[in-house]
Amino acid sequence: MSFVTCDLCDDHAEHVAVVTGLQWRSFGGRSRFSGEIQTVKCFEDNSRVKEHLATPGKGKVLVVDGGGSLRNALIGDLIAEKAVENGWEGVIIAGACRDVDALASLDIGIMTLGCVPIKSVRRGEGQLNIPVSIGGVTFEPGQFVYADNNGIIVAPTALV
Repeated sequence: MSFVTCDLCDDHAEHVAVVTGLQWRSFGGRSRFSGEIQTVKCFEDNSRVKEHLATPGKGKVLVVDGGGSLRNALIGDLIAEKAVENGWEGVIIAGACRDVDALASLDIGIMTLGCVPIKSVRRGEGQLNIPVSIGGVTFEPGQFVYADNNGIIVAPTALV
């Protein structure tokens, strides 16, 4: 799938919401990805992220509201490898990742706010598929997200 978020904004200005105020970094092997939104809300506990990425994800992107914490990584190489095996298009995390060299070799899009070598705590906490707000945009399960090196946008329906 080929798109540029800038062009989608120009062509669908009245239908898209643009995530602002955050500096995203691309860590996965894909610098451009899109799909139907699934969500997780958690804070420094990646239990639900791990569980959800272990389920079928063809055509989907997991959006994680990690509260912006850069103290613990919410995804690393093992969880990302499982996401690839299950067909996920990408993962967007308002938080941190780790194992960045390994993530770069995987066929999945991964955008986070940064990286840290410390793993997540696991307490079994977090909420699945609820609306989450990141960068002034509410991500609703079932909507569509588009991410590339220009930024992240959300649309109520598929644009491409």
